[in-house]
Amino acid sequence: MSALHLYDTATREVGVFKPLIPGQVSIYVCGATVQSHPHIGHVRSAVNFDILRRWLTWTGYDVTFIRNVTDIDDKILHKAVHEKAPWWAVAMKYERIFTQAFASLNVLPPTYEPRATGHITQMVELMQILIDNGAAYAPGNGDVYLEVRKLKRYLTLSGQKLDDLMPAADADETFKRDPRDFALWKAAKAGDPSWPTPWGAGRPGWHLECSAMAHAYLGEAFDIHGGGLDLVFPHHENEIAQSEAAGYKFANRWLHNAWVTQSGEKMSKSLGNTLQVEVILQRVRGIELRWYLGSAHYRSMLEYSEAALDESAVAFRRIENFLQRATELLGSQPEPTINDAFCGAMNDDLAVPAGLASISENLRVGNQAITDGDKATVSKCANEIRGALQILGCDPFDPSYPQGATTDVNQALDGVIKLALKERAAARERKDFAASDAIRDGLLELGITIEDTAQGPRWSITEKS
Repeated sequence: MSALHLYDTATREVGVFKPLIPGQVSIYVCGATVQSHPHIGHVRSAVNFDILRRWLTWTGYDVTFIRNVTDIDDKILHKAVHEKAPWWAVAMKYERIFTQAFASLNVLPPTYEPRATGHITQMVELMQILIDNGAAYAPGNGDVYLEVRKLKRYLTLSGQKLDDLMPAADADETFKRDPRDFALWKAAKAGDPSWPTPWGAGRPGWHLECSAMAHAYLGEAFDIHGGGLDLVFPHHENEIAQSEAAGYKFANRWLHNAWVTQSGEKMSKSLGNTLQVEVILQRVRGIELRWYLGSAHYRSMLEYSEAALDESAVAFRRIENFLQRATELLGSQPEPTINDAFCGAMNDDLAVPAGLASISENLRVGNQAITDGDKATVSKCANEIRGALQILGCDPFDPSYPQGATTDVNQALDGVIKLALKERAAARERKDFAASDAIRDGLLELGITIEDTAQGPRWSITEKS
């Protein structure tokens, strides 16, 4: 098996992945700021890094996967005012909604899921280190800032120049030594939550929490730091700055997933073009939404449209239908295996589109084998398809999906169609071919194709021309 190659945002190159500790992989991924309902841009990131985690696990690594929760933030405080609820209640409410969205798409729970408010002690300790070594300063008003011009290297991830940056708009610039210095800690404001520190009561700046929590759970150096492309600057740049200023090596490799776009624009709340997960799940099943979100390369933009989502869902149902037919023919569920083509695709920087080509070829060959009654080939194709689907988190036999991948509605549909096929068979037996053809044509008008095989009639969703 070829070695795993992954892109590194810091070097802008694809290279061989070698973990710091043989056999173990440590990953930190920036999670949600829990201040609103999750949209499909949020869960695309979760799906992408879940695929990475599943592949690493399948190839034999012991993976420690950390995904944080930002539960204190300006946006959360604003939402609390709007909803007339305590800030902590708002954070908990949306954290639970995010958790449900992840579960609906079969995203594995992280090894640990730390909250920012649960790690204030670690943040204070980190700030003390930075102040003691002269990298940070407390001007006396309760704020604490990182002094960016003292850093040995800064902005290497995004490739920007310090003097080209706009001032960091995260605190009162009156107290900054340089407008581009960013806040590690924000002084308390009347009515806002706060925690005591040696420099005054306040709350953490956005960037501080991830450095503190990554260090707490993964140590001074770890293998992979991930997140959305929009986090490269300022969030990840500032994580690097404050961590390296404290003497930590921090992340050995940086992976960033691209956005979900709509009409060419990044999906975000500010643009008002968000699509909430819970709304889309009224249109397609969780397994179909995951298939759609995971089908593009993680570094490629995914342009959302209802037509594209529907087409993707139909394509997945064809795969699902084949596996169901194979199970009926073979008398048992397929045993997951991974073929060389899919393995090669995944080891090439998680090239899922190339992996899907392998699935499509197995689907073509497997369907023909069912028609030919070639059980050995059906078994091989079904096993390899199921193995690939497990890595992609889209195994239709996985009980982790609510009520399984096949919902009650789909089961009812299957039953109704089989009843129609039974009536068609009865018409053919009594040589009433007009009635038989009418049933077939009626199903075709509804988008259902009937195929007469040696094992009996089979139905599938009609392919669009």
